[in-house]
Amino acid sequence: MADVTKPIVDWLRERNPTVGDIPDDLDLIESRLIDSLGFMEFILLLEDLIGRELSLDRIDVNQFRTLRSLTEHFLKG
Repeated sequence: MADVTKPIVDWLRERNPTVGDIPDDLDLIESRLIDSLGFMEFILLLEDLIGRELSLDRIDVNQFRTLRSLTEHFLKG
């Protein structure tokens, strides 16, 4: 899973330089690695990675909570 999530992990570490390992099941929102101000920027990053726009009216925040969930919902190929 590390290869497909590397750009996301890099983005998270750039914004949270003191973070160590980011386990696949860590809640990125509860741990404040993604906050409300950065969420839209994160959506844009994800759209770039998957090559399509996400329908904001169909977004379920739970799909963005963990690296595992992101992989299952958006990055599986």
